[in-house]
Amino acid sequence: MDISLAHLGAGLAIGLAGTGAGIGLGLIGKGWVESLARNPEGASTFFVPAILSLALTEAVAIYGFVIAFMLLGK
Repeated sequence: MDISLAHLGAGLAIGLAGTGAGIGLGLIGKGWVESLARNPEGASTFFVPAILSLALTEAVAIYGFVIAFMLLGK
């Protein structure tokens, strides 16, 4: 593979993964705050699903990071 295409692919991988993860994290955080504002007593109910959602969304950015390094390693 041409080295310039590998660099382009790595940049796109980390850029798009980071952008998607950032948007997803923002939407999850927004929903979490709105749900807590509407029902403050349900904080313990909302906590575990929100943290799991944040972790899974962050995994998308980590996958993009790994793919970028795999492309640059070739």
